[in-house]
Amino acid sequence: MPVKNICITALLLVLFLTAQARAEKVDGGTIFTLWPLLDYRTSPAEGFSNLSILGPLLKFQNKGEDRDTAFRPLFYNKERGKEHTSSTYFLYPAAFRETRADEDTYEVFRLFQVSNYRKDDPQAKDHAAMLFPFYIAGHSEKYGDYRSVFPFYGNIYQRFWRDEYHFVLFPLYGSTVKNGTTNRHFLYPFFSLTTGEKESGFEFFPLYGQSAKEGVYSRRYVVWPFFTASKSGLNTDNPTKKMFLAPLYGSTDSPKVTSRTYLWPFGGYTEDREHGFTEVDYLWPLIYTVRGEKKQGNNFLPLYSHDVYQDGEKRWFLWPLFRHEETRSPLFNREDDRVLYFFFRHSHESWPKDGAEKSRTAAWPLFVHTTDPAGVSSFTFPALVEPFLDKEGIEENWAPLWRLYQRRWDEDGNSASSFLWNLYWQERRGNDLAYELFPLVFYRGTKSESEFKLLKGLVSVKSDGGRKELDLFWLPFGLKWGEK
Repeated sequence: MPVKNICITALLLVLFLTAQARAEKVDGGTIFTLWPLLDYRTSPAEGFSNLSILGPLLKFQNKGEDRDTAFRPLFYNKERGKEHTSSTYFLYPAAFRETRADEDTYEVFRLFQVSNYRKDDPQAKDHAAMLFPFYIAGHSEKYGDYRSVFPFYGNIYQRFWRDEYHFVLFPLYGSTVKNGTTNRHFLYPFFSLTTGEKESGFEFFPLYGQSAKEGVYSRRYVVWPFFTASKSGLNTDNPTKKMFLAPLYGSTDSPKVTSRTYLWPFGGYTEDREHGFTEVDYLWPLIYTVRGEKKQGNNFLPLYSHDVYQDGEKRWFLWPLFRHEETRSPLFNREDDRVLYFFFRHSHESWPKDGAEKSRTAAWPLFVHTTDPAGVSSFTFPALVEPFLDKEGIEENWAPLWRLYQRRWDEDGNSASSFLWNLYWQERRGNDLAYELFPLVFYRGTKSESEFKLLKGLVSVKSDGGRKELDLFWLPFGLKWGEK
């Protein structure tokens, strides 16, 4: 290539890159695009700035006291200044870290967990760690520090729905304590002993087991689950007696409920006097009817199902093809329609007293459309996961990676659209409009002025009242005429 051509090409490249570095002024803020490398936007009036690098991959956003930083999908951090909180996702939902005023928490797949609790005394801290189920450690204010190394030896206090856990070479020996009742297990689950105040019991699972607490309950089974019998709530106004001889016969008797089962699951009935309905089962849970003042139901699944409650109703047609569900009350109403569970779903919620409402429509894998209580609507395409996993972590960490098109708008006519991560974008605020198709066309127009550019300023036409200006080849001066 001749030297002259090289020099001309280099000059044009320098001029072009210089043109790209020029930021556009839109609505008092700044917009600078160099697609797909950079997209930088500011709005000083809202204290907002956002820098995106390589489309949705890297994000640095500030809004007031809030900070969001992302390296999708590996990392997403958000800091909320007013709440003094910080949350970080690592390859959501693989790992998570959260910092609050009184607690730091680290989690990996909900199996590994470390928590540090800060008390009012700066010198006093509690600590908990877990690699479930192999290592669990923490502190109980009632029992003190505890530690568990499964399956060798462990003590755990006030966790996992029990007051105490103890084990040695599990399943050889283990015990639990809850509300004063102790269950000791030997070669779990085959042998166990139950002790407590006026309480005792033993099991040789699955052949025979029994336990009882004087004036409270009694239980017994023989060759579980073929025969079970129990009495519960003996110290309440609703003592309940149950018996089940599988699959021939089952019964429940109490002041509030009477129930019978014959050749389960083929026949039976339940009279619920507390809730005011009677249910007759023909092939539970597929075919049954419900009659009562507060509940009505006809269920012939998979063909048809209709249940009416005091505060709503639910219908199935050709299960699982279509479902409609309603919830109604003076404070809150909700309607939800589904086709094949998550392939299509529309929900509408409203709060009558406040006059607020919101809706969400999702069709997998095509789109999600939402309207929030403030009247702000959004549309995104495509929607690979959002229709069946409506999670904040999906929205922040994953969804921006596959969203080719998105748009937001409100009831006042303000809107913002983006295609291919701002290859094309458009913003409208009232009568003001700005859009760009990088690098071909840029336009900004307000009530009093407008600006149009080709190739980021190769040709630029501006209008400010009666003043016109024509600029060429990204030069900082041009031809002007007319009066302002």
